[in-house]
Amino acid sequence: MSEVREKAASAKQAAAVMNRLTTNEKNKALLMMADHLILQQDSIIAANHIDIDRGRANGTSESLLDRLTLTQNRIADIAEGLRQVAELPDPVGRTLESFERPNGLRVEKVSVPLGVIGMIYEARPNVTVDAAGLCLKTGNAVVLRGGSAALESNRRIVEVMREALAATSLPPDALQLVEDPSRASVDEMLKLNGLLDVVIPRGGASLIRNVVENATVPVIETGAGICHTYVDESAQPAMAADIAFNAKVQRPSVCNSMETLLVHEAWAERHLRELAERFLSANVELRGCERTLSLIPEAKSATEADYATEYNDYIMNIRVVANADEALAHIRTFGTMHSECIVTDNTENADAFLQQVDAAAVYHNASTRFTDGFEFGYGAEIGISTQKLHARGPMGLPALTSAKFRVYGNGQIRG
Repeated sequence: MSEVREKAASAKQAAAVMNRLTTNEKNKALLMMADHLILQQDSIIAANHIDIDRGRANGTSESLLDRLTLTQNRIADIAEGLRQVAELPDPVGRTLESFERPNGLRVEKVSVPLGVIGMIYEARPNVTVDAAGLCLKTGNAVVLRGGSAALESNRRIVEVMREALAATSLPPDALQLVEDPSRASVDEMLKLNGLLDVVIPRGGASLIRNVVENATVPVIETGAGICHTYVDESAQPAMAADIAFNAKVQRPSVCNSMETLLVHEAWAERHLRELAERFLSANVELRGCERTLSLIPEAKSATEADYATEYNDYIMNIRVVANADEALAHIRTFGTMHSECIVTDNTENADAFLQQVDAAAVYHNASTRFTDGFEFGYGAEIGISTQKLHARGPMGLPALTSAKFRVYGNGQIRG
């Protein structure tokens, strides 16, 4: 039996135990996992150094290395995320609906775990902890398959968390890590119908596309983030500059960072040069349309391919538009239904933008960087769904549950 199938089968058996656990038992396990991560942080950082050294030797960009790096502060934040999840309400076992039929049948719709979740993701090892915490809190077992760039980090993190689980009511086999870094292990996971109940991909466009196109197991699609900020004519200069700069520079390697700045032509004539200098001083490479180049000679010419690229780096497109309608058309063409923002004092334009933009999160006068489970009050997130079925936006605990109907009768039969 392959590693993938063996670990999925073990998770399936553990899921039957997970379904019986109380909220208190699950919370104690999460807190134990958090404590162990802190106690074992030196060994985790040592494993992480192996990944960092290998990545640097292979020419991995500094932006991706930043996503990969673990420090004491980052491990403390990751552990705190587990503690926050433990404090959140348990979504399992909630009565969603309750009604009685004319024939006397009493029907309840209750929330239940999804079962066994397969998680396929790329570089960031914090996702390993986030995914484990959210899945276990919701009574699910989870099979993790991280990227090869973080293999040593993920291996040690999962070892530590399984050691913690061994001292609790939760079965350690509810948490599995596929260590085979080959493409074959991903392909096998995508076909494990009967063992995996759902697969969630989290990463770049090519990873997500492969999962969506080749899985026979149901998929919850988390999307690439080609996010836009549109600065409307009436936007306050200081507010617009702060929002745009934060959306791009605060952490460019993540999916909710801005890739393209859309600017109303009148605002651009008055303020774009000053804003561009702020980006250039932060070493952001600017690419733009012809009107942008006339205002910012340092910028490179932007192509259609640039507008369709998720850089995850200090690179940004700028396009000057005639009005909000042109900005909306651009977003419809190049957006990935992730996060979009309008900066404006015009209420009518703001309302139109919020209504017409088809995205998981749409902002008025706030940075797209807020599209995040923690910022939305969900604690850690397992991903940001850009699809429309089952879950959309930051996926916290409720998104990892399904429902079933409990029907109570006293002898009814159907005629």
